[in-house]
Amino acid sequence: MKRLFVEKKPAFRSEAEGLLRDLRDSLRLTGLQGLRILQRYDVEGASEEAIRQAIPTVFAEPPVDDVHLESFPLAAGEVAFAVEFLPGQFDQRADSAAQCLQIVGGGERPVVGAARTFVVSGASADDLKRIKAYLINPVDSREADLAKPSSLRRAAPVPAAVAALKGFLTHSPDELVALRKSLGLAMSDADLVFCQKHFRDEAHREPTLTEIKLLDTYWSDHCRHTTFLAELKSVEFAPSPLLAPFQAAWDRYQQVRLGLNRQGKPVCLMDIATIAGRELNARVTSMTWKIPKR
Repeated sequence: MKRLFVEKKPAFRSEAEGLLRDLRDSLRLTGLQGLRILQRYDVEGASEEAIRQAIPTVFAEPPVDDVHLESFPLAAGEVAFAVEFLPGQFDQRADSAAQCLQIVGGGERPVVGAARTFVVSGASADDLKRIKAYLINPVDSREADLAKPSSLRRAAPVPAAVAALKGFLTHSPDELVALRKSLGLAMSDADLVFCQKHFRDEAHREPTLTEIKLLDTYWSDHCRHTTFLAELKSVEFAPSPLLAPFQAAWDRYQQVRLGLNRQGKPVCLMDIATIAGRELNARVTSMTWKIPKR
């Protein structure tokens, strides 16, 4: 495991200087004296030769960057902290560095971890806390450990067995209602009763939580379109000039239904939404296509 720190030379630290002004103005940290930004790389699985070749070509630009191996100098009064992406969050910088190292050294792709290290001076403990809250977005990032890890390779945990809903087959209607509410299911009480009947009479076993959640997803209003398929048994329009176009569209819909012989189908929002496509398809099907002779 190798660790590198890349920092702009003093004449090229425009980003750090801009952030220092931002912190002073936005957080009113007038006592903040200095700020440095270093890009940290942890490399695992790359040869010494590959890292040596990659330092001036991949990790840094020699005319404008300083590179520190394993650690970097801290002046009196300076405090450092690092920020990294959350596990599972894609890190473009780390991935690109790993790809380039593989090209340089060949063989398997090494693992690279990247983090930004901030060094501040003239900040109290409370100031430092405010600076971290300002710079770290908890949605995708976190404060990184300053100690070098022994390995960057994360072992995937063995998943636990999928939990079964014990007693589901014998639950009373009231117990099913309570279960639906406790699990936050989107399906109706009747849907859950239907699931109970299936697993009791057909599958002859308790369902797993995953199965119920999967059914709940596919039977949700979004996927199952329960709202769009609800039958409209009575539609009325109040007298108003503003509603005249809607009344005309409804009348046109009724005429198209008659022309397509859909009187036996329930009137619903889904049928209204797709009736134009059905009419167009009927027109195209009824056309007589003739191939012109050459």
